[in-house]
Amino acid sequence: MDQSDITLERMRTFVRVAERGNLSAVARDLGTGQSTVTRHLRELEAAVGAPLLNRTTRRVAMTEEGSRYYAQCVQILRLVEQASEEIRNTRESPSGTIRLSCTAALGVLHVTRLIFAFQAHYPDIHIDFNLTDERIDLVKEGVDIALRLGPLADSSLKLHHLGDSTRLLVASPAYLAVRGRPQKPEELAAHNVIRMVNVAGSDTLVMTGPDGKTHSIAVNGDLRVDHGLAAREAFRAGRGIGSAHRWLVDDLLASDELEPLLPGYELASTPFNMLIVPERAKVARVRLLIDYLVEQATHLPGMTR
Repeated sequence: MDQSDITLERMRTFVRVAERGNLSAVARDLGTGQSTVTRHLRELEAAVGAPLLNRTTRRVAMTEEGSRYYAQCVQILRLVEQASEEIRNTRESPSGTIRLSCTAALGVLHVTRLIFAFQAHYPDIHIDFNLTDERIDLVKEGVDIALRLGPLADSSLKLHHLGDSTRLLVASPAYLAVRGRPQKPEELAAHNVIRMVNVAGSDTLVMTGPDGKTHSIAVNGDLRVDHGLAAREAFRAGRGIGSAHRWLVDDLLASDELEPLLPGYELASTPFNMLIVPERAKVARVRLLIDYLVEQATHLPGMTR
């Protein structure tokens, strides 16, 4: 076989198998027989001149060559999709699928509502919404846009700084009635503090006082969680004091279910960024969502430019 045998159909089959890890599952997805899937893979490997998958009786996994080839296939297939959609969208209203990833708690509490409003304006645009606090590979996972809190490493992706998320110390009235209200940062060491397993440095609270002095307090407690919504429920249930993004607890502060602590002392804010796969930003429907999220980000509670 030669390079002309590397067809888009065979590439798509390979990408699906690489992602699903199961030949029969891919055959069901494609509505074809497993023998056809196997043939596509065999023909593609012959054309490429290297094994792309290791097969066992239960599962298939990519070889080293397969992993590299997979990343290139994903980009090629998305460029083909993009070219077709750009032509179609010049003649029709925006349509198709956008893959959006977001920090989990922020996505549940706020971004879902933004998506609903966006789709009300563009009913032919479908959105696959991925909620995770993990730093995923957007290209490998086929994601168009990601909304992330926290500093980001250098990347080939396009980065758009949306603002900074303010944080504050909170506790429930029930907790404060039993344990007392701290009057200065150093008193936090004697309190039960809810900490985040997946946030570096959550065992230390660093605050800046009204005089500009930095206070660094080692804290402890009987509960650590790995999800913002779990921390929110712990604060509400009176399990302890903790630092929280304003958007996480704004409604609970408004209803007096939580109270802010140590007025005049500030926690460092957290960068809020949008990551975009560069070539996907040229797709009309993706561009529409990007512009919409940029405009809406400043309206989120506690989000500042």
